[in-house]
Amino acid sequence: MKLPPFHYVAPTSLAEAISLLAASGGTAKALSGGQSFVPVMAFRLASPSLIVDLRKIPGLGRIDIDDQGVRLGAKVRWRDILDDKRLATAQPLLQAAISHVAHYQIRNRGTAGGSLAHADPAAEMPGIAVACDAQLLLQSSKGERVVAAADFFTGALSTVLADDELIVEIRLPKWPAKRRWAFEEFALRRGDFALAGVAAFYDEDASGCATNAHVGVIGACTRPHRVGEAEAALNGNKVDEKVILAAAKAAAAAVDPPSDLHASAEYRRSLVETLLERALKRAST
Repeated sequence: MKLPPFHYVAPTSLAEAISLLAASGGTAKALSGGQSFVPVMAFRLASPSLIVDLRKIPGLGRIDIDDQGVRLGAKVRWRDILDDKRLATAQPLLQAAISHVAHYQIRNRGTAGGSLAHADPAAEMPGIAVACDAQLLLQSSKGERVVAAADFFTGALSTVLADDELIVEIRLPKWPAKRRWAFEEFALRRGDFALAGVAAFYDEDASGCATNAHVGVIGACTRPHRVGEAEAALNGNKVDEKVILAAAKAAAAAVDPPSDLHASAEYRRSLVETLLERALKRAST
């Protein structure tokens, strides 16, 4: 299918890109990896007058790790995340989730910032950002602002990004060495979008009880979110089979998944329960 007509420019600075977006009056769109946005254009779900390609802007492809945590530039590709050996300890849940993204060719082009801006509720990166309490650095013609990932997504394919605003950086908090974690998702075929997925982690206190539990869900809601009911079932308890089953049932009861041609709401709800049970069993061993 042919794309709609558009003008194209590849600015060499962030300021230039933002200026072009601001001058368009909302008719321009930024292009990061393009793995989601180009198909959207092909199906005429978006018809921007101008494409602002971010590929020549320096500094957006970096991965920085320090005592505060991990900082990803918006143009960091999936393959960059998987190839960076430091992330195996600095942010292992991120690497585990990104290993499920699509196929090799897609992982060569798709970017962290692009996925967040696209805001597909079944995508791994938005789910990890919410589950891990990420902070997003946004920049526009009015300056910079930092938005919590939990507040960034407003619905399916919908965010708080202004027309002239770009994601510049994703900030993930420091990851404790002894943290217990797991990621699970289910797709009809390897590389397809997940029908449902869960990201879970927790720390342990001196008595071995779970603290700071985080449970995030993708694919089973209109946007990625944490499931407080499942977290409450974990916190303050030793994570044994009884607690795991209680947390999994709490998560299933809390989600309100859609029905579509791929799966019914009931099936997705059952998937959430099964996937979280699997994830917590892996995390606890």
